[in-house]
Amino acid sequence: MRIGDLAAEAGVTVKAVRYYESQGLLKPRREANGYRAYDARDVVVVREVKALLSLGLTAEQTYPFIECLRAGNERADVCPASLTAYRTRIAEVDQRIAELTDLRARLTDLLTDAENRRTNHDRPADRG
Repeated sequence: MRIGDLAAEAGVTVKAVRYYESQGLLKPRREANGYRAYDARDVVVVREVKALLSLGLTAEQTYPFIECLRAGNERADVCPASLTAYRTRIAEVDQRIAELTDLRARLTDLLTDAENRRTNHDRPADRG
């Protein structure tokens, strides 16, 4: 199949397919006329890459999953390297959650402080 057919079947753009190829995630055959030729396995690879990228993995972090598929496995996440990639991404998410939690606490403290100053500023001074 041609690149446009692959893109349509996998639910991505032709540009995405070219990007995946540039990253070494796809290795199409070349026909005699120089056109790229893809098969059903490439559709599976592109769908897998698309799904992994939607989880925040980088193209480089998808390599273990693609290699797992190329090794003949029906699922891309049954190989030890794929599991390690999942663990790495979870650790990154946990770190980001911690950073955002800290940021939220700091912003909440600043808001509380600002609201208290405003409330104290709006009260008439005691003229005793």
